[in-house]
This record gives sequence, C-alpha cells and structure tokens, in this order.
Amino acid sequence: MLGMEYQPLLRGPSRRGKLPSWTLFLSVCAVGIGGTFQYGYNVSIINAPTQHIHRFLNETWTSRYHKKLNPDLLTFLWSVIASIFSLGGLCGALIGGSMAIQLGRKGALMMNNIIAILASILMGISFPTGLFELLIVGRFLIGINSGIGICVQPLYLGEVAPKHLRGGMAMGSSIFLTGGILTGQIIGLRELLGGETYWPLLLSSSCFPAFAQLIFLPWFPESPRYLLIDRGDELSCVEALKRFHGPLQYQREMEDIQQERFALDGEKSKKPWQLFTDRGVRWQLITVIVMTMGQQLSGINAIYFYATYIFKQAGISADKIPYVTLGTGACECLTALTCGVLIDCVGRRHLIIGGYLLMTLWSVVLTFSLTYQELYSWVPYVSMTSIFAFILSFGLGPGGITNTLTAELFIQSSRPAAYMIGGAISWISFFTIGMLFPFIVNGLKQYCFLVFLVECTLVAAFIFVVIPETKNKSFLEIKKEFNKLNFGRNTKEKETELHERRQLHDEF
Repeated sequence: MLGMEYQPLLRGPSRRGKLPSWTLFLSVCAVGIGGTFQYGYNVSIINAPTQHIHRFLNETWTSRYHKKLNPDLLTFLWSVIASIFSLGGLCGALIGGSMAIQLGRKGALMMNNIIAILASILMGISFPTGLFELLIVGRFLIGINSGIGICVQPLYLGEVAPKHLRGGMAMGSSIFLTGGILTGQIIGLRELLGGETYWPLLLSSSCFPAFAQLIFLPWFPESPRYLLIDRGDELSCVEALKRFHGPLQYQREMEDIQQERFALDGEKSKKPWQLFTDRGVRWQLITVIVMTMGQQLSGINAIYFYATYIFKQAGISADKIPYVTLGTGACECLTALTCGVLIDCVGRRHLIIGGYLLMTLWSVVLTFSLTYQELYSWVPYVSMTSIFAFILSFGLGPGGITNTLTAELFIQSSRPAAYMIGGAISWISFFTIGMLFPFIVNGLKQYCFLVFLVECTLVAAFIFVVIPETKNKSFLEIKKEFNKLNFGRNTKEKETELHERRQLHDEF
C-alpha cells in the first residue's frame, strides 16, 4: 500500500530552510529555457531590427507591385507584425490550461516547442523568399508559444516545489523571463545579430531554446500532483517524488498531495467559465484579476517609453543608448534573482505591497523630475536614477510575485483554469496598454505617472486588505484562509465537517 508508507515518518525534523535538490533546481532550468524565457526573448528581439524590417517591407512591396509602399500602410504592416504577438499570446493562454490537463504539464511544454520551431522556420525564411506574410504568421505562432509557456511553466513549478521553497522555485518563471529580455537585448546589438545582414537569424533564433528544452526536459519527471490527483497514478507519483526529494525525504510531500486529493474527493479539473460561478474561489479569482491587471497597468511600460528620452537628456549619445538600455534589462534580471532569494524569507505580502508602494513613490519623483527636466542640469540624473529604482521596485514586487500567488491561491482542480483566465487578462491588458499608451502619453505627458501612482496605490490597498500571507502554507491551508471571505460564517461548519472526514480517512 503505497499510500500508507509515508505516515509514520511525518514526525521527523522540519525541512524548512533546506536547499532544493539538484533535480528540483535543474528542473526549474529545464522548464524555464523553453517557457517564460521564450516570452522575454521574443518581446525583446523585435525592437532591434525595426528599421531593417521597414526596409524589407518597402523592398518586397516595390518588387511585388512595382510601386512604393504607402507610409500609412507601412506603419500598419509594422503594427501588425509587432502586435500579432499579443494576439498569439492570448490564444496560447486560452489553450495552455487545457493542454496541461490533457497532455500533462511536462507534455504540454514538450509539444509547445514544436510551435516555436515552426515559428522560427517561418520567420527565418521570410526574407530570402520575399514573403513578409511568413513573418506575420511566425510572430503569431511564437506568441502562441509564449502564451502557453507562461501558463504551463508556473503550473509545473508550483506543483513540484515543496511548500517551504515554493516561492523561490516559482520565481524561476520571472527569472527566466527577465533573463530572456536581457539575452534578447544582448543578441540584438548591431555587432551581433541586430545588423542588417543577420536580422532574419535573430528572429529565427527562438528555435535554440526550444531545442534545448526538447533535449533536457525529458530527463525530468511529470508533476507528482498531476500524476496522483489528475491521473490517479500513485506509483508514478511516488517515483517522481523520490527523484525530486530523495527516497528518504519524499513522504512529507506525499502526505500533502494525499490530503489535497482527499479534499477534492474526485473533483475533475474545472473549465474557466466554471470558476466565475464557483463561490468557493470567488475572492481568489478577483485577486488574480486585480493583480494581473495591476501588473500590466502599473506604469512599467511608461518607464521604458521615457527611458530613451531621459538617457538623451542626461547627455548619452544616441548610438550608446542601446548599451545603457542593457542596464535596465540587467536591473530586471537582478531584482528577479533577489526576489527569488527573499520571497520565502520575507513573504509574498511584504514584497508585493512594498513593491507597489515604492513604485508609487518613484512615480511622484518622476513626475517632478520630468516636469523640471530642462530647468536644472542635474535633474536628468534624478530621472535616470528614478527609472532604475522603479524597475527595481517592480521586479521585487508585482513583477515576480504575481505569477507565484496565482499558483498558490488555487487547488489542483481550479489551478489550470485560473492560469487560463489570468493569462488571458494579462495578454488583453498588454495589448490594450500598447494601443492606448501613446495617446495617454501624448495627452498627459509626464503627468501620466500620476495615473499609475493612483493605480499602484489602489492595488497595494487591495492586496493589504484581501490577500493573506501564503508563505510556508499548503494549498489547502491557503484555501481555508480564503473561505473566510468566500463563505463567511459558514466556513467554520465546513472546516469541521472536513476535519471529521479526514479523521475517518486516517482511521481507515
């Protein structure tokens, strides 16, 4: 009886503070390289060849139709190439949860790499064939790949991690995302693949992370929670746990998974629309929606918009700005790593609330410094410092914690659907802010940061009031905390009933 073997060993010493095994650590790398890394990388690399793609569109149009491309149509085609990525991401988010249920977390990630390789081939051959349509299709497909990766990777990491290391391991999603951005910025330099000759190779280089994941991920087990709760395969679950935690340390995790399985009582994975009518996850769902929109609308896009202008005002020449911009990517990557170290010590609430409040502070500073940018020679340096401080605050708070909390707020049957909803909202917000942001900046100028100031303050207040600390808590313990909001006074009766059922189960 595999289910009974772990119980006598639960009285051993606590494992809190122990570092993850090599298998756990390397599994984060294996899922990250083909997951959120792809998203960050493909968001980043499209900026470098902008002028070369414009030239390609003009030349292709002229050779095909024997007339010059209308400037308005050129702008439209470029907008399609840039924004179709978001549409693909939305589609990927909507199917990612279903893929994770049908194929498993690991199987969904493996299949996702086929999409990335196909996208890379299409983008790579668009220039030699003279078909810019292939570039559009390739960007759409790589968007689907990114949407699926952002959905499935946090699922896998959240489910394989022990609760005392869950925050740090879940931060692997943000670490690889920011690592992808930084890598894209470096590879996109004109001395590497950002020049006129090599830009098709730059866009098709997304195949390398995909091949890397296809090589390394098969060596790691499927999510133990998925194996036991979704498939009912206890033997495979135990084998996976032994590989992740060792043959002497897996029993505690098995106990946690068995408790969640018993609480679910055979409940199947839910569809996204079912969560909207489920009172038991009402406030968890509201929390995910607020945090996801708050992350996208926090003003981080405004920071990058103003960065070039502020760097110029600080006296940095135009040809050196791409190298300074690398500093913003390195800053994001550094804060993701720092957050990964702190999250299981400081806690989620302190980091995300502190991050939003610091962003509020730097929004005030930026509003004043941009207003008086040309009045004093030292003000541009205040603005430049504020940009890096804002990025640091974003990375320590909403940039890293949001995805981690999404994994923790839901139990197994609701988690894939929650990621589908959160992913869809994230991509819609990403697309919306991309469309509306130029108008906001043109209308409000530097005062746009006052809008972001209000938004950051409201989100911080919501998190302070609604979200409990999830550090070192099991998924069932977190669900119990939210039951107080979802059911009010009825919660105690439900908890008593569940406790009685567990006692009967233990006796059996």
